[in-house]
Amino acid sequence: MGAALSAVIGADRAHYDEMIAQEGPDAASVVFPPYCPEWSVPLSGAQMRIGRRSRSRGLDPEIDLTGPPQDPGVSHLHAVLLAQPDGTWTLVDPGSANGTKVNGAPVRVNVPVPVADGDRIHVGAWTVITLRPGGTP
Repeated sequence: MGAALSAVIGADRAHYDEMIAQEGPDAASVVFPPYCPEWSVPLSGAQMRIGRRSRSRGLDPEIDLTGPPQDPGVSHLHAVLLAQPDGTWTLVDPGSANGTKVNGAPVRVNVPVPVADGDRIHVGAWTVITLRPGGTP
């Protein structure tokens, strides 16, 4: 059985630098946030959606990255953490615009990836979600 985990959300300068170096169409307008305090969300229930709130689409993700600061590279429904019967978690990217990485490896669309304590999930231009035990940031 897996230990209780929390998602600790923060900004990752190295990930941002890597994304900007790819020179995507919006790269020149994306700025790394000068202040982005870490915050934590305990993982619970059957699923934890990662994304940005959208009233028009009726989306209210459990891990809401709407901001501030708002990472413009995060999709409204970017990824989903799914609880497994044994207490562990998997991550699925349902087709985000900018992709998802786990520990630096790209996640294929709709292919579940096991995740655990210490794993780093990168979404958007600079957002990192680190899985940690309990509610400890």
